[in-house]
Amino acid sequence: MNVQIEESWKRHLQEEFDKPYFAQLTGKVRQEYQAGTCYPPGRLIFNAFNLCPFDEVKVVIIGQDPYHEPGQAHGLSFSVQDGVQFPPSLQNIFKEIHDDLGTPIPTTGDLSRWAKQGVLLLNASLTVRAHQANSHATLGWQTFTDAAIRALATQREHLVYMLWGGFARGKSYMIDKQRNLVLESVHPSPLSANRGGWFGQHQFSRCNEYLKQHGIAPIEW
Repeated sequence: MNVQIEESWKRHLQEEFDKPYFAQLTGKVRQEYQAGTCYPPGRLIFNAFNLCPFDEVKVVIIGQDPYHEPGQAHGLSFSVQDGVQFPPSLQNIFKEIHDDLGTPIPTTGDLSRWAKQGVLLLNASLTVRAHQANSHATLGWQTFTDAAIRALATQREHLVYMLWGGFARGKSYMIDKQRNLVLESVHPSPLSANRGGWFGQHQFSRCNEYLKQHGIAPIEW
């Protein structure tokens, strides 16, 4: 199957595109978009890959599925389009970055600037039905996104994996912790973060220190 996705990712994931499950997945997704409102817009489904080529990935941040309200999702986990109010999880991410690194809170929640520096903002499910969280979780996306994580885990090293919450931490079995840095914490959503284990972890400075130790340019968070 010819999928419109950034060329380096296409090379590494072509085997997935040719498998029967992927044809079934795309058929289901097409039906969902025809039947009602889904997010993100179709042209942005593979935005995380298109903005962050395979060989340029430095950091992987795994979300569960896209935001499901109008104007929010644009194919990057935890990110919202410019001008959209910050969701609570993103507010807590920015607060922790401010506390950790002393940088000011951004005026935009669009994290494309991270993606272009090598942060793969990957949702496990790349699409969602409007107003219904996890509504596309059973369509087959996770088979595909797990394959992307495995490709990085087997063919790249010295990456930083930020696994926030039980769902993301459940992906850690695919990652060689001897060859990469895995930073695990509770989810930044208020329900989890306010119980402790999100604030004060210094994940962003630890990430940058690890990258610098391996001769990799740090991220401007």
